[in-house]
This record gives sequence, C-alpha cells and structure tokens, in this order.
Amino acid sequence: MDLKLTKETVPVAEIICDTVQEQPVELDYILPDYCPDIFRLIRCEAVPVITESTVSGDRLTYELRCDIHILYCDEDGSTVQSVEQQRIFTRIVELGKNAERPDVRITAKTNHISFRAVNKRRLDMRGAVSIKINVSGEQAQEVVSDAAGMNVQLRKVPVNYAAQRLSAVKNVRIEEDIELTAAQPDIISVINCRCSTEKCEIKLISGKLLAKGEADVELIYAGESGGEMYVEPMRFSMSYSQIIDVEGLDDSFDCSVSPEAVSCDVGVISGSDNRVLRCEAELRLSCRAVKTATVMIAEDAFSTVYPCSVEMSEIKAEQIPIVYDESIRHSTRLAEGENVPLKIYAMWSEPKNINAHIGEDGQSVVISGMLVYSMAAKECTGGIAMPDREEAFEEIITLHDYISGAEVAAEVIVRETSYDISAEGVLTAKADMAVRLSVYSSNSIRAVTDIAIDDSSRKERDGDYAIKLYFGSENEMVWDIAKRYSTSVYAIMEENDLNGDRLENGGMLLIPIVS
Repeated sequence: MDLKLTKETVPVAEIICDTVQEQPVELDYILPDYCPDIFRLIRCEAVPVITESTVSGDRLTYELRCDIHILYCDEDGSTVQSVEQQRIFTRIVELGKNAERPDVRITAKTNHISFRAVNKRRLDMRGAVSIKINVSGEQAQEVVSDAAGMNVQLRKVPVNYAAQRLSAVKNVRIEEDIELTAAQPDIISVINCRCSTEKCEIKLISGKLLAKGEADVELIYAGESGGEMYVEPMRFSMSYSQIIDVEGLDDSFDCSVSPEAVSCDVGVISGSDNRVLRCEAELRLSCRAVKTATVMIAEDAFSTVYPCSVEMSEIKAEQIPIVYDESIRHSTRLAEGENVPLKIYAMWSEPKNINAHIGEDGQSVVISGMLVYSMAAKECTGGIAMPDREEAFEEIITLHDYISGAEVAAEVIVRETSYDISAEGVLTAKADMAVRLSVYSSNSIRAVTDIAIDDSSRKERDGDYAIKLYFGSENEMVWDIAKRYSTSVYAIMEENDLNGDRLENGGMLLIPIVS
C-alpha cells in the first residue's frame, strides 16, 4: 500500500523586522518678548508619540512627534511659566523583504534628557528617544496532518492558530468644557497635563465594531484667589463612543481595541473669567480581530516496518493569547523629616522598563520594573519644585491556570497615585496599577512537513519475538517507547491498560511487536 499524506496549509507568523532605533531630540529656544526672564528651572519633559506608520513594499515609514514641555520660575518666584514646543521626525526602516499582510507595532520612550538655561532668555535641551519596532508578516506553510499506508505512525497534536487577521485604526477627537467649582481658584495658566486611557468596552453591531471608553485627564494649573497664588490639581474624564469599520468582521472573530492618547490640549476659554477650561484630546483606537482555527499537526513520525526519514520545520503559528486583567498596588517611603515638602499640590507616577516571567510554580507571573513617582510641591523656600523619584518594584500575581512553558507579556497602567504624611513626618506614596497579562501557549512548533519511506528494505530486528519486556520510568512518553521498538502507541496502551500518553508510574511493560 502506497503512502498517502494529508497536508494542511497554516499561515505562519514571520518576523520581518525586530529592531530599536534612537532619535536625538534637541531644542535651542529663545523666549519671546512677552515671557519673563528665567530665574530657576523646574522641570523638563519630552513625551514621544508615534503619529502614523505605513508599509510600502520592503520599506516602513513612520512619524515621531516629541512634545517638549519646560517649566521655570521668574525672579519673584510666584508664577510658574511654561514653554511648549514640538519636534517632528520622519524615519524610514528598510525591512529587507516585502511583508505580506504586515502587522506593525511601534513604541517610543524617552531614554534620557538634560536641559539648562544658557542665559535669562535662552533654553537648551538635549535628549534621546528610543523607538522599538516590530514588523511581522504572514507566509503559508504546508504541514502533515495525517498519513496512511506503509505502517506509518504519527504523533499528532492540536494547534490553535490565527486563520484570519483583520485590523483597523481610527483616530477620534473628543472635547469637553470643564467649569471650576466655587472652591477652586481662578486659572492663570496650565502647568502640567497628562492624558491616559484604559481598555474600552467593545460590541459588534451589524458587522461594525462599537468601542466605548474614557480618557482620564490629570492637570495642574496655577491659580489666584484673593491676591494669593495657588497651584491646583484637577482630574476629570471624557467619554467617547465610536464605530470602527472593519471589512469582513463578523461574530466568529475575537476582537480587541487598544486606545492610546495621541495628544491632549487644555486651555482657558476666553470670556469665561478664567473659570472654564476646554480640553481637546485625540485618541487612536487600534482594532485587531482574529479568527481562530484548530488543526491537527504531526510533530513526529516513523514506520514500524520500513526505514523512514522525516522532514521537520519550526513554524511560528500566531498563537491567540489568554488575557488576564489583574490589579496590584505598590507603596514606598519617599521622604521624612526635613526632606518632606511644606505642601504637596499633586502626585503622579509612571511605570517603565516592565518585565514579566512565569514563576517557578508554573501558576504565577512575576512582574518587575520601575515606578517613577513625581510631585508638584512647595519647598521650604516657598518656591515650587517637581522632583522625580524612581522606585524598583516586583510583584507576584497568582493565576488559577497552570501556564508553565508558555510565554507572557505584561502591560501596566497606573490608575491612581495617592500619598500620606504621617504624624511622625514620613511621606509615603501608593500607586494602584492595572495589569493586563497576555499568556501565549507556545511561540513555535516543531512540525512534520514531509515523510519519505524506503520500501526497498525492511527494518532489522534483534530477534524473532512477538512481545518484549521493558522497564519504563515515571512520566516517560509512550510515543518514545513505541518509536524505540518500532511498534504502535495503541498496541502498547492496549496491552498494558494505560489511560494516558505518559506513564503514571514506572514499572514493567509488555511491548507487543507490530509487523
């Protein structure tokens, strides 16, 4: 009987580009005439944002915008002055080959930054941004899923993979007018503004995706009441509800939408007596939809009678992650005694350098990284300061599932930062964080792509016998035993009343020889 092979075509994720680029960021700025002289520098931030990216052939083009924000005090020290500038860069990445159905993931972060006042009217800033770029494509790979004839034995495993991928990106603008409460002082200027987003709710309606969520805005502004200067924090949320068109989407797909803040501008509405703020934010909603399929793939093969050669290939079928949404809290002591500021106006924190790995028990995830605590505070001299403090953290999250052998990725977002000054004069801070864990069952699979049988000769045995005795060890795979003695897994399991494909206990086995 001739050998008949059944093959399946599996889309394989192919990494086209995985690299990091660095972009220098520089600013040489002369204050306009209406700005007061520089007396003391307070803070400098450079926030990088990827505004767009396109793949054309074997070339990736992306645009990086860096929002630069410098704060300083004038000579009387009563008012915080703000300088805001942007630097826009267009970069090209040579991919080396064309990417079929490319999936592009680009993230940017500030590596380092330094700034100084050259003189009372001139600012100088130098820094660098690192851009992590990952571009994957898709190629078809044929693998053996079944075989018949020539006494071939297959070890088959089920593999879940992304049979079809859809993606769409939509930029939306939302705005809202925020009126101050009676207890809040009039607005002189906005000192600092941050916008963040968490996961949004999604719903499929008539082949379109509805995404609903909120953008959280935290800001600090300089205010005045009764002739006295204040620094006032504010926090509010802006809701959005958007329909995203994704061609070919139906309820057989698993969908996710990742919201990201592209920009956030806050200013005083003219004619409002400095009592109303207008906030305009731009969000990017990135939708990914995946249709999952399951295929049986042969990961090993042999013939019980004939010499057999097997071609293998390591394929990277895109795995569908299991997602866990968890929460963790970090607390730390920031200062005590004379080092505690006279007054703290606001405090916030940002995670960076996040790493995640599976714990030794195979049922937990260890998350580590840095938390940068920042505050706007009043110093002993009466001036405002905005210092940063980096704190290392490590947290263990226990899951209900056994995930040993998998790969894990973590996304961490700070929900809220709070602080407390004890009666003993100790300043402590707490950060409540949302953690999204993506657990991937396997990154690559060894699969049989072809089998060749030499039917001109038969395997030689070391004797003429129908059953052989074998002493098996605990946890040994029945497949390995069957392959060693050129017999079938089914025959060994039936002869020894085995229930699984591994030996639960060591001991004597009867190995029937199949011809």
